[in-house]
Amino acid sequence: MPQLVYRYTFAESVPAEEVEVTIVLAIIATEALHGAAQARLDAAHAFDAAARTVAIDAATQVGRDLNKLFAGFMAREFGPDSFTAERVERTRRRNPRPEPVTA
Repeated sequence: MPQLVYRYTFAESVPAEEVEVTIVLAIIATEALHGAAQARLDAAHAFDAAARTVAIDAATQVGRDLNKLFAGFMAREFGPDSFTAERVERTRRRNPRPEPVTA
């Protein structure tokens, strides 16, 4: 079963700390839409400050909403040319190992 992920890469002019604050803001907004429990279950994401990337799982409606909110907040704050978004489809393993979810 394919897993849809969006990978965002940020311009050098965008402070990594601000990207982190923006993903937290998008998570809070996602919780307001779907509830804290559902957001915790379905809003899988990863932030890598050193690589200047954020990856967000878009396999669920919660994840898709998180993507929309995050991209919208970033474009509004830093401009639409401050980041790129790449759609990545990965094949899930048959027996996946549990991965930690941060919120």
